[in-house]
Amino acid sequence: MADKDKVAIVTGAGRGIGREIVRELLGMGMTVVAVDMREDLLQSLPAALGNPGDKLETRGMDVTNSAGFGGLIDEVAEKYGHLDVLVNNAGITRDGLLMRMDDNDWELVLKVNLTSAFIGTRAAAKYMVRQRGGSIVNMSSYSGLEGNRGQANYAASKAGLLGLTKTTAKELASKSVRCNAVAPGFIQTEMTDVLPQQAKDMALEQIPLKRFGQPGDIARAVAFLAGDASAYITGQVLSVDGGMHT
Repeated sequence: MADKDKVAIVTGAGRGIGREIVRELLGMGMTVVAVDMREDLLQSLPAALGNPGDKLETRGMDVTNSAGFGGLIDEVAEKYGHLDVLVNNAGITRDGLLMRMDDNDWELVLKVNLTSAFIGTRAAAKYMVRQRGGSIVNMSSYSGLEGNRGQANYAASKAGLLGLTKTTAKELASKSVRCNAVAPGFIQTEMTDVLPQQAKDMALEQIPLKRFGQPGDIARAVAFLAGDASAYITGQVLSVDGGMHT
């Protein structure tokens, strides 16, 4: 199936990297179902993306709810007759030093960042296996590869996504279903804009390319892994971080 005929679901699609991923997939001609836990963020999405009409659906959804998110994937697959791409991009941070981190902040970040990807992957896999084709892209992070002070929960969730990615790739490859991960470095988004300048300066010193990434840098990597151009790539982690992780 050509990329222009594919159906994709993107979580965490309301802003930042997620919004740019939706833009890229629409640009490839895909029909995209944009999912976010915050419905208010989705209201401005069609206009921000040039009002793509019936090529774009927006759905407010708690992706940590197994029945709800799984049901949405069933609905999309049955409506269009196929589901070809799943981008597990939903993610949050609740930063704090390990010894001061409470259980709620630990559990919430793991639930949103990792468990939602498991729920989505499990639900989408049955359709992709049946149709003998599909691409799943998980949003990991430099923190998941290297760890990061003050982010025990976030780093653990993003490292967990790498294990999920590689296991999914091995289990589904015989049915021509691929699974890869993108690991962004320091990307300029609303999430990082609130960091103190000192933290930004320290991050910049670690980046060989000496600049922060933009959401579009990540979105283009995701689009590559989602589409036919990467048809022989599975189980891989693509670092998009200006050279931080080598």
